[in-house]
Amino acid sequence: MIFALSRGKICAMNEFSQKLDLRQSQQLVMTPQLQQAIKLLQLNNVELEEYIEEELEKNPLLEKVDSQDSVQQGEEGGVNTSSDEQKDDLDNAFESAYESKDFDAGSSSADMGSGGDVKFDSMEESFESRMVSEDTLREHLTAQLNVAFADDRDRMIGAFLIDRLDESGYLRDDAPDLAERFGCSLGKMEELLSRMKQFDPTGVFARDLSECLQLQLEERGQFDDPMRILVDNLQMLADHDFEKLLNLCGVNETYLRDMIEEVKALNPKPASLFDHFVVQTAVPDVLMKKMPKNMGGGWRVELNSDTLPKVLINQEYFCQISEDAARSKNKKDREYVTSKMASANWLVRALDQRAQTILKVASEIVEQQDAFFNYGIEFLKPLTLKDVADEIEMHESTVSRVTTNKYIGTPRGLFELKFFFTTGLVSKSGVSHSAESIKARIKTLIDEENPKKVISDDKIVEILRGEGIDIARRTVAKYREAMHIGSSVQRRKQKKNLA
Repeated sequence: MIFALSRGKICAMNEFSQKLDLRQSQQLVMTPQLQQAIKLLQLNNVELEEYIEEELEKNPLLEKVDSQDSVQQGEEGGVNTSSDEQKDDLDNAFESAYESKDFDAGSSSADMGSGGDVKFDSMEESFESRMVSEDTLREHLTAQLNVAFADDRDRMIGAFLIDRLDESGYLRDDAPDLAERFGCSLGKMEELLSRMKQFDPTGVFARDLSECLQLQLEERGQFDDPMRILVDNLQMLADHDFEKLLNLCGVNETYLRDMIEEVKALNPKPASLFDHFVVQTAVPDVLMKKMPKNMGGGWRVELNSDTLPKVLINQEYFCQISEDAARSKNKKDREYVTSKMASANWLVRALDQRAQTILKVASEIVEQQDAFFNYGIEFLKPLTLKDVADEIEMHESTVSRVTTNKYIGTPRGLFELKFFFTTGLVSKSGVSHSAESIKARIKTLIDEENPKKVISDDKIVEILRGEGIDIARRTVAKYREAMHIGSSVQRRKQKKNLA
């Protein structure tokens, strides 16, 4: 023990004591079931399909059925999908959801028209479409592949390359990366690519726009030195910087105009010739349909049943193995059957609660953005996670998980649910305007401007303020640049050259 002298007293530098202290604190315990519930909520329908496949391998009591089977089994009453005990657990994991799986979101504007096709049902095929069957781009290229290559390994690699084409028909991967991926030499990969770049339509398998145009010009016999320089400087062409192009190409103005006309006659997207072949990178998890007037109008929101996996419990098999376990008098067997049944019941209930939660959030978004669906992007209003969470009495984190990486199919196109959450600008009158709607308004003003009288950013600010939108000039410039629209000086120069 070390002592020190202070004011004539001896004090202990180190003192040890024991105390009993009673405290109250709150702590969130993440149970395995709660973790699983949160995980399910974050998955989209495609990812959920993979998760369900894994669970089917682990649990023999679960079975996957299609829509018709699930309806039939539900009518027969032979399926028990949940228990009261697990329902209580899930109610703690998720906020309570609506009882109905379908929601009528926003009937106040039922009589207002909305752009685009409002039908999600498959279109009836006409007589002509049944008589004529056109090839997809993949089928068209595969047929050429089978003729061009005799070696099975070359055909296999070629088939993989066809599948890696983007929606324009470009192959963005570099040859060294492809060679490493498919386990062949770089020389072999370059040879295969060189031969496949000769396929029809010309320009397919190009790395970028420049190479795509080069392939088409070579086929036409128009790829001379001035044209090569022009293709290598497409950005100058896009900026209408004809003075620099004239100096670089070493040609006169008439020759340059002829070259530009030749480039305009080319197809920058070879895959567009197969417009019936659509590359869709996202699948809608939720669909919305316009309700007829005789049913109250408004919008109907529902889950995409084509991609939503349906899982039920095989009660017949459960009864069979339960009887076998009881007769065997083996405690481990009985525990195994009981645990698998509890796990299956909980998963089925979790899937149902997940569906209800997604529908509840999506329906509120549709309700809030009703003007957007009726009138277009300029009527998209500012919306935050908190706005939706407060309306449906959920936590913001739950709304965030529901809207992440999930898509809704609407009459105006396919959108991620996150798209509808936008920041806003508040005018002096207190009216909020969505950033996306302001961008759309700026683009409209620029598209409609007189080529002889291009409007400046200051003029745009003046017009918007006249419409009740208080915005700074630098904000207009930021929005304009985000939409890849040039300044008034650049636009004036481009339109002058075009004229």
